[in-house]
Amino acid sequence: MSSLGHVPTRVKSKRTEVRLGAERDHFDKQQLSSISKAINSTEIPVKEKHARRIILGTHREKGAFTFWSYALGFTFPSSSILCWKFCHVLHKILRDGHRNVLQDCTRHYSSMVEIGEIWGNLHDRYGQLVTLYSKLLCTKLKFHTKHGDIPANLEITDEELERAAGTDINNVFQLSVEVFDYMDAELRLAETVLRQLNSSLAMTTLTSSQCRLAPLIQVIQDCSHLYHFAVKLLFKLHACLPADTLQGHRDRFHDQFHKLKNFFNRAKEMIYFKRLIQIPKLPESPPNFLHAASLAKHVKPVVVIPNEDEPEMQDDDDDEPEPLIEVDNVTTSSVTTSSVQAQPQQVDIFDQTFGPPNGGFDDRDLQIETLKRELELLRAELERVKAEAQRYITQLKSQINSLEAELEEQRAQKQRALVENEQLRMELEATRRRNTEHESLQTTFIEAEKRAQATEQRYNKLKEKHTELVSSHAELLRKSADTVKMLSVTQQTQEEVERTKQQLTFEMDRIKQESDMKMEEQRFEVERVKRELEEKMAEVTRIKATLQSSEKTSEQINSSMTALQTEKERLMRSVSEKEAELSSLRQTAQLQQSSLQQERDKTSRELGELQGKLKEKTSQEEKMKQKLLEEQFALLQGTITEAETIIQDAIAKLDDPLHIRCTSSPDYLISRAEAALGSIDKVKKGHADYLRNMSDAGTLLRSLTQFSHLTADTIVNGSATAHMAPTDHADKLTENCRSCGTQSLLFLGEMKSKATLQKADPATIRIIIQKILHLGQELRPKGLDIRQEELGDLVDKEMAATSAAIEEAVRRIDEMMSQARKDTTGVKLEVNERILFSCTDLMKAIRMLVIASTDLQKEIVEGGRGAATIREFYAKNSRWTEGLISAAKAVGWGATEMVESADKVVLHTGKYEELIVCSHEIAASTAQLVAASKVKADRHSKKLTKLQHASRHVNEMAANVVASTKTGQEHLEDKDTMDFSGLSLIKLKKEEMESQVKVLELESILDNERLRLGELRKKHYEIAGVPLDQLAEGNGETSSLVNPVTMSPKPLKPSLMKKPPLAQKPNIPPKNQFAYSFK
Repeated sequence: MSSLGHVPTRVKSKRTEVRLGAERDHFDKQQLSSISKAINSTEIPVKEKHARRIILGTHREKGAFTFWSYALGFTFPSSSILCWKFCHVLHKILRDGHRNVLQDCTRHYSSMVEIGEIWGNLHDRYGQLVTLYSKLLCTKLKFHTKHGDIPANLEITDEELERAAGTDINNVFQLSVEVFDYMDAELRLAETVLRQLNSSLAMTTLTSSQCRLAPLIQVIQDCSHLYHFAVKLLFKLHACLPADTLQGHRDRFHDQFHKLKNFFNRAKEMIYFKRLIQIPKLPESPPNFLHAASLAKHVKPVVVIPNEDEPEMQDDDDDEPEPLIEVDNVTTSSVTTSSVQAQPQQVDIFDQTFGPPNGGFDDRDLQIETLKRELELLRAELERVKAEAQRYITQLKSQINSLEAELEEQRAQKQRALVENEQLRMELEATRRRNTEHESLQTTFIEAEKRAQATEQRYNKLKEKHTELVSSHAELLRKSADTVKMLSVTQQTQEEVERTKQQLTFEMDRIKQESDMKMEEQRFEVERVKRELEEKMAEVTRIKATLQSSEKTSEQINSSMTALQTEKERLMRSVSEKEAELSSLRQTAQLQQSSLQQERDKTSRELGELQGKLKEKTSQEEKMKQKLLEEQFALLQGTITEAETIIQDAIAKLDDPLHIRCTSSPDYLISRAEAALGSIDKVKKGHADYLRNMSDAGTLLRSLTQFSHLTADTIVNGSATAHMAPTDHADKLTENCRSCGTQSLLFLGEMKSKATLQKADPATIRIIIQKILHLGQELRPKGLDIRQEELGDLVDKEMAATSAAIEEAVRRIDEMMSQARKDTTGVKLEVNERILFSCTDLMKAIRMLVIASTDLQKEIVEGGRGAATIREFYAKNSRWTEGLISAAKAVGWGATEMVESADKVVLHTGKYEELIVCSHEIAASTAQLVAASKVKADRHSKKLTKLQHASRHVNEMAANVVASTKTGQEHLEDKDTMDFSGLSLIKLKKEEMESQVKVLELESILDNERLRLGELRKKHYEIAGVPLDQLAEGNGETSSLVNPVTMSPKPLKPSLMKKPPLAQKPNIPPKNQFAYSFK
């Protein structure tokens, strides 16, 4: 029985859990129904009742967990309309749902991005819209997540916006950029929707068009707030940052303003929007952010949703209204039992299991059923109350928006009035300042006009005297020394005037001090007399008092009166005397003062005369200085005229037929161009000095004279060099020389006039002369690419390198001989030894030749350098030096090649012909070295004779190498005996014809090789810098030794291009083609 007493408590808790679970199931079912009806693939707009139920569901569960749990089950890739309506519902939930919806949606940010990427890659009209809508929602999530103070519906006051922006101007700048990005995403979506639809009245009535247009209501609401944010933030930025920094912000805002205004105007024309939303009107032009007062004219755009209920037809499968009130909060006393409708009684699970309590029907069950019915009625009533409250709220919001708009307008008017008042005050202050400035400017203008008149008069006088100065120019040049003397005398006179002036000033001060002292003495004397008179008067007063007091004794009075009378007379006389003395002193003082005034006037007149003389002397000195400046400028003009004549003469030579025969070397042209560049620097320095001190034009005159001569020299030598240059280089060089002369004349013309003297600049002439210098460097032979200061060291280095190469060759030949003695025997050993011995002798002869050439070279340098150094001598004779270097390189190279060829012949991997050719190359190289040394040697020099003997010895040794090579070749070659005994006449004729064919083939090959050899030599001379017209006329003749200036770095090769006579018999060998080189 004790356990049965606790059964009702457990039953009650269990029933509460069951009821709450049922309510949760009912809520989930209703949310699922609303979500499935709002988000589907049917091309109709989302019904407001379904969206409102989803939004109320977010407020009930304080988040969007249920919405996302059902939404993630949709197959978004299957239908673009389904994705479009999902984005629409999500946009409404973000705006009007619970504040925690933002956090729940942020968790599914990647899903939204994925939806946009899926439909962005597909060509579908709704797919394009879904991509833009997903980007908009992602931008919205990022913006509101970063700025948590700004709600998702963007409804905040200006004060809250100020707090969200903060005081840091960098944060305000960043926030403005993010607002612009937010607005761009909204406008891109709106523009794409309107572009896909025809804005005619007929189209907006279709459900397919309304499906696209429905989300634009939320876009309009967002855009109105974003536009207000942008205006506020830009005015705040312009108050803190310069206007140039914000030029990009202003351009971007103006673009968004025109797009938003166009979007609002097109939306107003559509019937669909007229019954759903009241679109605000934007101003005709964007605000002027450069004028702070324009903020007062800004009116916040307010979007109003009209108070119009959507006709919601209850579907057949719609669920019951959502329970929004907890059961525990309902009181049973508010509903009467008579209004409760009969409902089928539900059997409790506990009653089915344990049976009804007390064996029958319980009254509490009846109360529970009654309460349930009352609860259902209260829910219905609450729904009606909520709907009515929602209507009232909408009406109140519209009234609040209108009142806020009026209040904003009143504030704007007040602000405009304050701004206008401030503007009027500023204009008044500016007017006063302008009046003051006008008066000062008028006074300044009058003074300037007076000065201009005086200047005009002085100019007329100077103009009159200009002709006299021009005529007396020659005389002034002769009197220059006299002018200096006069200036010194003038300075002495000026010093004397200054001393006289100081003496007069000192005398005036002394006289003034004396007169002041006399006046002080007279004033002191007058005061002393006055004091005595006052004392006498006081004494008289005392006497009178004594007389009055002693009236009793008449006798005494009479006697005393007599005495007093006498005393009085005496005193009166003394007073009159003092007064007379005082008047005389006054007259004397007046006379002295008048004489002092006369002396002052006289001194003033003398001082004025002296000042006049001083001014006259100063004016004369200024005139002399002006004359000196004019003389200096006249000298400058004369020098410039002479310079122009020199340059014009040089330009005239460019077209002179007689000048065509004149030639010049590129090196000389380079030296003249470099000197001209140096003179340009001196001209610039002299020009700057003359502008600082125009009384001394000496430096400028000297530099202009040098400049004209060097420039003319450059032009003439450039033209002469062009006569020997290729056509392209000649045309460029001539054109640059002509341009140099033209620009030089223009520069001299600017220097000749005072108006253009300041801006005269020879920079253009420098550029043209640098081009001429560059062309001269291009025209230099290709072998002259070594700097001249390195030539002296390079000669010694090449000679030392040649000696080292020869010693190395001797060493290697010795090694080859030792190896040949080990590896070969008999005839081969004899042949190899003979060849190697001849090579060794040749190397020794070459070594003696190099030593003799070095000794002769030292003798030439010591005899020709004079006081200059060895390096300077080599630099001065650069062509000869480069010839020596080329010959030394050729000798060293030939020795190395000969050793390589001998090594190959000994090892039977090379040809005997290679060794013969190397011998000829060495002979030619030594001849080149002898010729290069002989150019500057004394004809009677003993060392020259020694060098020539060494050269002949080298030729003999080279001939020995050729002879030993041919002899060895003949010994080693196997010659078959020709046996023609078994051949008939026909066969012999046939063999003869085949032999002739073979001879012709070999001749053809020989001709081709000779042509190739000629082209190779031609290219060799071209690279070495030798003109082709200096080569030998015949292809088969050995070219004579060219001037050492154009010596090639490689030796000349003997000719192989002479065609030998046709062999008549196959067994007769041809004549030796190389023997002539050693005859």
